[in-house]
Amino acid sequence: MVAWKEKYLSAAGKEVLIKLGAQALPVYIMSVFKLPLTLCDELMMQIRAFWWGAEKGRRKLQWIPWEKLVLPKGFGGMGFKDLRLMIQALLARQAWRLVAFHDSLCARVLKAKYYPNSKLLDRAPAGDASQMWRAIEYGLELMKQGVIHRIGDGKSTQIWRDNWLPRGYGLKPIGPRRSCRL
Repeated sequence: MVAWKEKYLSAAGKEVLIKLGAQALPVYIMSVFKLPLTLCDELMMQIRAFWWGAEKGRRKLQWIPWEKLVLPKGFGGMGFKDLRLMIQALLARQAWRLVAFHDSLCARVLKAKYYPNSKLLDRAPAGDASQMWRAIEYGLELMKQGVIHRIGDGKSTQIWRDNWLPRGYGLKPIGPRRSCRL
């Protein structure tokens, strides 16, 4: 983007160049590996500098906080992506694929290596894991916040441990824990 002179582009041209270039190109890498957060911050800094522009080596005045520009257009923002959140969301999708498609070759290989005797959501973090597995664990943290357990026949339900009540302040039952009568 250094070769592009921001003063020759309209705001719409800058928006398209940012969204299709700077934010779309690293998507594949971000969906497989956890990029260092310092790299994300550096990329975001370069995107902000391109958006606001510079004149004679000095940044121009930023009229709107960047936090407002990353909001969706329906909420008054420009719809730019926060790369830190995007990385975790893409990696959470990979973790979800391991849960949803547990019979796939990738899921079976990873299960045999990292959680052979448990489920993905119940396993302990691996200490000597590959970079790819650490990235999936990073996405798994986000996925666990939104996972809700379906009761079904009730055989695998652990009422005090599983998230299965959709409400804003907590997903587990409220009340004192008593011994089971059964």
